[in-house]
Amino acid sequence: IASVDDPVTRYVPGLADTAYDGVTVGQVATMTSGVAWDENYSDPESDVAQMLAIAPVAGESQAVTYARTLSREAPAGEKWVYKTLETNLLGLIVEEAVDMSLAEYANLKLVEPAGFAGKLFWMQDLTGGSIGGCCLSLRLSDYARFGQFVLEGGEGVVPAGWFDESVTPTSEFGGGFGYGYQWWTYPVGYGAQGIFGQSITILPGQEMVIAIVSNWPKATGREFSQARLALAAQLVAAGAR
Repeated sequence: IASVDDPVTRYVPGLADTAYDGVTVGQVATMTSGVAWDENYSDPESDVAQMLAIAPVAGESQAVTYARTLSREAPAGEKWVYKTLETNLLGLIVEEAVDMSLAEYANLKLVEPAGFAGKLFWMQDLTGGSIGGCCLSLRLSDYARFGQFVLEGGEGVVPAGWFDESVTPTSEFGGGFGYGYQWWTYPVGYGAQGIFGQSITILPGQEMVIAIVSNWPKATGREFSQARLALAAQLVAAGAR
């Protein structure tokens, strides 16, 4: 991928004549495409619930097939809306750029360099492609190893300075919270979050990584997120003693 300013259609021509025509790789990565989307996990009719239920089209990723059903609600780059589909599309962009499956590429660039103790399992969609935005299974210890790999800068694998750039928020929500290139940013540190309570929190100032797997009774909830933040604060305080 030459630049995050490249149009996504350069890598995924199937997105031409969809709502993603004219959107850049960076706008997909920061979820500022301006494409309308419903990420309601409790609604079986929402976009996030329907995107992998769409009938597969031979020779086309389900992410692209579903993208054809979407419309634009804002100019590209002007509005942030969390969209799992855009992480799916980002995975597809990577696959097209490197000419291998996302799982194979992750094994080469993450699993081996970070020294994972176990294997990586990535569920496939109905076309046999890795689902970039979900359904990745790792050991808890390997989530932590991934966080440590990021904390140390991914030397030899990730271009110098990329992590610093990617965790600089491009969208800010107030109170020190925001979103960058696929990372949530916090008043202190940054991290990755999954529904039902999966998370990796990276605290460079404390040289600390906190990996959590959970089984929340619902996909998301402020009370659960606040409890996780409180746990992180307790761990930071304990580490400072």
